Parts: sequence; structure tokens; C-alpha cells
Amino acid sequence: MNTIKLSDVTMKQVADGFSLSFKEKIELAKLLDKLGVSVIELEGIQNNRIDSLRIKSIALAVTNSVIAVPVALNAESPARTWAALQQAKAPRLQVCGAVSAVQMEYLYHKKPDAMLSAIAETVRACKSLCPDVEFLADDATRADPAFLASALKAAIEAGAATVTVCDTAGFMLPAEFAQFIKELYEAIPELKTVNVGVSCCNALSMADACAIASVAEGVSELKAASYPIDTADIANLAKLLSARGDSFGVSTSVQMTQLSRIMDRVYQICKAVKTKSNAMAAVQADTGIYLTVHDDITAVTKVAEQLGYELSEDDRVKVYEAFKRIAEKKGQVSSKELDAIIASAALQVPPTYKLDTFVITSGNTISSTAHIKLMKNGQLLSGVSIGDGPIDAAFVAIENITGCHYELDDFQLQAVTEGRGAMGQTVVKLRSGGKVYSGKGISTDIVAAGIHAYLSALNKIVYEEEDA
Repeated sequence: MNTIKLSDVTMKQVADGFSLSFKEKIELAKLLDKLGVSVIELEGIQNNRIDSLRIKSIALAVTNSVIAVPVALNAESPARTWAALQQAKAPRLQVCGAVSAVQMEYLYHKKPDAMLSAIAETVRACKSLCPDVEFLADDATRADPAFLASALKAAIEAGAATVTVCDTAGFMLPAEFAQFIKELYEAIPELKTVNVGVSCCNALSMADACAIASVAEGVSELKAASYPIDTADIANLAKLLSARGDSFGVSTSVQMTQLSRIMDRVYQICKAVKTKSNAMAAVQADTGIYLTVHDDITAVTKVAEQLGYELSEDDRVKVYEAFKRIAEKKGQVSSKELDAIIASAALQVPPTYKLDTFVITSGNTISSTAHIKLMKNGQLLSGVSIGDGPIDAAFVAIENITGCHYELDDFQLQAVTEGRGAMGQTVVKLRSGGKVYSGKGISTDIVAAGIHAYLSALNKIVYEEEDA
């Protein structure tokens, strides 16, 4: 009896309000490993330091499952990813390439021949580092059959041990998807020499059925999620294969006796993430008043948590004291004002980066450009960038200097004095590793205020990373 591998893609899922923290990802990986999931898929490396630490931590926490991490279609990505992954007991490198004309052109900006070369070269580079390499044919069901066959053959010849076809659109019915897989096996004899997987979108609520239908045609690996947003459900697949796998002569490695208990815990983790994110979005969207002078430190801390902050005991006291001073004068404090209080009172750190000079060029007939110079440990660093407006250009220039990109969670600007020379106060919130860091800047120049606020938040992230 053949074993069907179930590959969990929960940590790769992208959706509004779904972002697992570093701690939640490690806990999820441990639970899936205990459950007996064959493969646990992680996000790739964007921020080298932070993402490498995440991959290494999860790799060391998992004892049985394969840990799979994607690489970019270039020469540098495989080595960088392998450096983080190689400590895993069962590592796998993944190469994803678009095979439909639309995605090749608009997502990868490559012609068919260039895409084939990139796939082969990247798979070959991964194979030289890791024995287990997977190629994922993205948007395979909308690809030209001849090109799809060429891409899969190129990946297999370059050393891919697993090839996965992805139904990105999700508009196939189970019988149609089964026929699609059958025709692939007929057109590409080489598929019988490797592990073949499928990934099904749940646009028609047919992902589970399509995945099971593909098993009847010889597929041996199914991608699914323990908290599905737009893909197959790993618990449903495990139950279906356990109940009817003998019809296909297959089984899974999932520990069915522990399935219900472990999946309940997984669901709690993921549901809490969604609930927390929805609450945060509601707080941020609402412009009403949330706190008054009568609220205690517990109430202030709770709203801070809803805004995405994880305050230490010392910072809670500092924020509450600053809140009381303002609340006693105003009577009421809004969530946006609390943002500014946290930015100025919490996690004050020695500045790693200091602004030296900046030059901004902007107008209605030219693209905005920024030339930023920062001081770091006595060294002058310079960055130049083009952006969608002067603020965006300045932030991107800072990213070019630091080599790090952080998600801009919020940007607020308000006047704190009146008149033509009014002072502008800016609050910038950056998200890193599931946490929110805020910084505040004040200046008569809104761009300068924005730069100072960005650097304030950035310095807090850098300080915590170095301290860790």
C-alpha cells in the first residue's frame, strides 16, 4: 500500500487578517510534526536575518516531518535558503515557476524560453545543495499543455524529486481535474519516476474533492492547510483517506487517534490570530473615543494589545503615566492618540541609525526621488530611490540603506500647532516578526517628520533583534 504525503501549507497562506507570529509558527510546526504530517511548508526568505532565524528555529523544533522552504528563481537564493534550512533533519528546497502565459509575463516578466532556463538552473542549484528538491508549476491548469510538459521535464532532468501541479484558478470539477492529471501522466512518462503532487484552490469549494480525485490517477502528495483559507483542508483529507484509502490502495502517516485533539489546538491558534486581527482592524478603522480619564492601566493595556502592541511591564507603566497626563487635560483619548503616546513613551532605545541629511525631489510631472544619508556607528550610509510620492521614496531609500523591508502597518499625520509654520506630528507603525513597533516624528516639514518617525520605529526593531 502506497503512502500519500500530506503537505501542510498553513504558514504560507496569505489573507487579510491572517498572520501567524514567530511563536505561533513554532507551536504550529510542533503540533503538525506530532500529528504525523509528511511535509511542513514555510515561507521563503525576504528579510535574511529574521527569516533565517525563523526557519532555523522551526527546523530544530521538528523531528519527523520534512521542512520545505521555497527559493526565488535566481542564483543567490538557493544558497541563502539552504544556509538557514540545512539543520533540519529532513530538508526540502522548493522552486516555484509560473507556467501559464499570463503569470510568466506579468508576475515573473519572463518569456517561455527564459522561464524554462530559470527553472532548470534554479532546480540544478538546489539539487547541488539538497537531495530533496521540489518544483511547483504555478497556474498549471491554465498553461499551454506543451509548455507545461516542457517545464516539468526540465525540472525532472535538473534533479527535482517532486513535481507539483497547482490549480491556481480553482475552477475545475473533480472529474475534470482527474482527467487533467491522467493526461499529464500519458504525455510525460518521466512523471512515473518522481513524486507527483497537487495543490488545489478552493474557489468552488471543490479543493478536497479534486485532491482525492487526483489520488486515483497516481498522485502521491497533496497540499492542504490545517486552517484553510483558499485551499484543501488537511483534516478532511486525512479522514477521507483513512476511511476510503483502501479503494485506491493508499494510506497516510497521519496519527488518526490524535487528529481531533491536535486539530482543535491548531484551530484555536489560527482562530485567535484571525480574531485578534479583526479586532485590531476594527479599532484602527473606528475613529471613536476608546479611553477616558477613568480607565485604569488594564484598560489602556488592552487597547494597546488590540492595536498590535506587546508592551513590557515597564512600558505599560510608562504608557499609562503618559496617557493619564493627557487624559487629565483632555478627558478622552482616541486610539490614534494612544498610538502616538506609545510611540513616544514605550521602548525608547539608543538610536542605531541617525538622520544626517535628506534631499527630496517631487512634482506633478516627475517621479518623486529621495536621497537619504544616515549615520550608523560613525559611518555615513547613503541611499537613493524613486517612489510613489516623497514619503514613499524616502522610506524606500532607507530600506535600501538598511537592506531590510518591514511592513508599513500604519502612517498617521496631524498638525500639532496652527498657522503656516505649523508643526506636523507623524506616527509610523512597522510590523516585524508579528509585532508592531511605532515611532514618532515632529517637524514643520512633513517629510522630515515621516523620516524621523520611520527611523524611530526602525531603531526599536534593530535594538530588539540585536538584543535577541
